[in-house]
Amino acid sequence: MASLQIALTVRLSPSPLDTRRGVVRLHPEVLAALGLRAWDAVRLTGSRVSSALAVAADRSNPVGVMLVDDVTMSNAGISEGAELVVAPVEVAAARTVTVSGSRMASSLVSPETVRLALIGKVLTVGDAVSLLPQDLQPAPGSDVHEVRKMLSTAIGAHWTSELITVTAAEPAGPVVMRPSTVVAWRDGARTGEPTPSTTPPAAAPVPPPAPPRLPAAGVPPVADLVGAHEAAKRLAEWFELAFRRPELLRRLGSSSRLAALVSGPEGVGKATLVRAVSRSVGAEVVELAAPSIAALEANAAAARISEAIDAAAGIAAATGPCVLLLTDVDALLPVTNSPPVATIVLDALRAVVHRPRLALLCTTAHSGAIDARLRSPELVDRELTLPQPDALVRTGLLRVLLRDVPLESDVELGTIAEHAPGFVAADLGALYREAAVRAAIRQLDAQEPKIGQQDLLGALQTIRPVSMSTSDTVLAGDLTLDEVGDMAEVKQSLTETVLWPLQYPDSFSRLGIAAPRGVLLYGPPGCGKTFLVRALAGTGRLNVLSVKGAELMDKWVGESERAVRDLFARARQAAPTLVFLDEVDALAPRRGQSSDSGVADRVVAALLTEMDGVQAMPNVVVVGATNRPELLDPALLRPGRLERMVYVPPPDAVARTAILRAATRNTPLAEEIDLAEVAESLDGYSAADCTALVREAALTAMRESLDATEVTGEHMRAARQAVRPSLDPAQLAQLAAYAEQRTG
Repeated sequence: MASLQIALTVRLSPSPLDTRRGVVRLHPEVLAALGLRAWDAVRLTGSRVSSALAVAADRSNPVGVMLVDDVTMSNAGISEGAELVVAPVEVAAARTVTVSGSRMASSLVSPETVRLALIGKVLTVGDAVSLLPQDLQPAPGSDVHEVRKMLSTAIGAHWTSELITVTAAEPAGPVVMRPSTVVAWRDGARTGEPTPSTTPPAAAPVPPPAPPRLPAAGVPPVADLVGAHEAAKRLAEWFELAFRRPELLRRLGSSSRLAALVSGPEGVGKATLVRAVSRSVGAEVVELAAPSIAALEANAAAARISEAIDAAAGIAAATGPCVLLLTDVDALLPVTNSPPVATIVLDALRAVVHRPRLALLCTTAHSGAIDARLRSPELVDRELTLPQPDALVRTGLLRVLLRDVPLESDVELGTIAEHAPGFVAADLGALYREAAVRAAIRQLDAQEPKIGQQDLLGALQTIRPVSMSTSDTVLAGDLTLDEVGDMAEVKQSLTETVLWPLQYPDSFSRLGIAAPRGVLLYGPPGCGKTFLVRALAGTGRLNVLSVKGAELMDKWVGESERAVRDLFARARQAAPTLVFLDEVDALAPRRGQSSDSGVADRVVAALLTEMDGVQAMPNVVVVGATNRPELLDPALLRPGRLERMVYVPPPDAVARTAILRAATRNTPLAEEIDLAEVAESLDGYSAADCTALVREAALTAMRESLDATEVTGEHMRAARQAVRPSLDPAQLAQLAAYAEQRTG
C-alpha cells in the first residue's frame, strides 16, 4: 500500500469546520484508488514531508484537487495551487511527544491539556499543530467540550489561534496521539506535573520555525521551464551579478542588492521559476506563503517573518547565497485595507535587501493589487512578467509533464494543447493527474497501464483553467459553426472578425492592419445569437466569459468600473478569450439619459476605455448581442470597438427545416411527418419557437400515453396550436430597417 501515491493540486478548504484540524479532503475516487478508508492517515510530500488524516470530499470537487487548511499547507511547505503528493502511510501510537510553543502557552497550558487537545491527530516532527481538537470525528478517550473549556480558561479567547510545534516523538515517523501518550514541553513540564500558579508577563506568541530550505528534489531544471526561458535567463543574470560579481556593480556606481517581483497569471510557474533558477546558481531558497502569514494574528505574523529572515540571513552568512521567496505577496500587502502587520513587514523586507548574498523575490498573480510601498525604489525595484502560455508552449509543457509517463500510441499532445486554451502549467498538471486517475480506474487490473487520448480529452471536460473557474464562464463543448444551419453570411462575418485574427495573425501583420476588436450581433430575440457565440467559441477553441445585461452594475461608487476592469483583466489572462456581452443595450445605453446617479455612464466609459485603451488586448475579442441596437451608445459602435455589426435575421423556411432536424435528432418521429412541410407553415417562428414546438409535441405524446414511442403528425398539429410565434412584426420591421440603413 505504501508504494501508491498520487499528485494532486492543493486548494484551501472552504469549510470552517476543517480549519486547523489536521484533516485533508480527497475525492472518493482518489480514496478508493489509494486503498484508503475515511480517517486513515496519509503522507503529504511538498517541499517538506508532513502527514494528516484523509476524509472524503464532496463528489462535486474535482478529482485532481485536494482540500487542506492553511496550517497543513504551511507544514508541507507549499502554497495554494501547488502540487502535493499524497500517499498512504502507517502510523504508530505515540509513546512520547515533545512540543514547543509560546512562553504563554508553555507556562499556562499543562502537558495533560495538550495531550487531550491533540488526541486522534497525526503528528510529524517539525509540524505546527493547532490546539483546536480534532472534533470532526472525535477519537476514543477525547472530551472535546472539556478540553475547549480548559484551554479557554488557561490562555483566554485567542487559544484557537495558538500553534505549537512537534519537536520530538517516539517512535520515529508519523505518530498518532493516544490517551496513554506522555507529553512534555521542551525544557519544561511533563504530563502529570503541576502547572505553575504564577502568571508570567504576557509575551507575543512564538510561531512555528520558519520553513526549511527547499530540497533539490522536486525542483525542475531550467531547461524544463517551457515558455519561461527568457525570464529564467534574465533572473540568472541578476543572481550572477548580485551573488558572484557585486564589485562590478559597485564600480559602476550601482548597488548589489537584489529585490524583484515576479508576476504572471495564477499557476503559470512563478515560484517554480525562482526555485529552478536559484538551484542552477547554487543558491538556497527559504520560502514563505504570504496567505498563511496573513491569516495569523499580527504579532505572530511579524514573528514568523522575522524568523524566516533570520534563517535566510544565517544561510547567506554561513554557507552561501540565499533567496527569500515570498509567494502571493498581494495577500499580505494588498493595495486596499492593508492589515496592521503590513508596515512591520515592509520594514523587515527593507532590511533584507541590504544584506550581502541575500535576495528577495516576491510573486503575485495580481500585480495591480499590491501596496505601492512594496514597489518603492529602495525596496522591490525590478519586475519579471511570465506570459500566458500559447498552444506551442502548452504542447511543450505537456511533453515535459508526460515525459516519464507511459502513453498509448494514439496520444497527440498538440491536439490536447489546442483543446486547452487559457491553461497554464498548474492547470496542465491538474489535467494530467485527472487523466491518470481516469486511466487507473479504466485499467484497474492491467499490468502495464497507460494514459490514452480519451483519458486526456475526458479530463478536459472536468478541469477548468484557474482563470476561468467562476460562474460567468460558458462551456462551448464540441459545438462548432458547422452545426449551425443556414446563416452563411453571418457565419462568414463572424469567422473573419473573430477567428481569422487568431488563426492567421501573420496575414494581418503582413498587410499592416490591426485585427478587429469586436462585433455586435443584433436581431430579434430567440434567433440564435447566443447559440452562434457558443459555436464560434467551439470552432476557435476559445474561452468564453459571459456578462448578461446590467449585472456589472453596482450601487457602490467605483465598484461597477472595477468589475469591468476585472472582467477584461481575466480575459487577457485566459486568452484566447471571447468576451460575450449579452443584452449589451442594458450594459451600455446612451450616455446622459440614465437616472441612476451616473452609474451607467461610468460603466460605458470604463467599457470604452478597456476596449480601446492603452493596455493591449491580444487574442481577446468582444462580442455583443442585443435586439435593441438603437439604444446603444454610439461611441461603442465606432471602429476599434464593436466595429462589425452582424444582423441575425429570423430563420427562413430552409433555416427552420435545419433547426427542426437538429431539435428532433433524438426524437422518434412518425413517417408521416415531413419537416420541410412543417417548416413552411411556421412563418414568423424563431429558432427558440421551433425548438419549443418539438418539445410541446413530445409532451403531447406523453400526455396521451407515458409509453408513447413516437411523435405523430397529430401531436405536431396540437403543438402548433399551443406554441405561437413570439416574433413581433413591428420589431422585425424596425430591425430590418436598421440593418438596411447600416449596410446601405
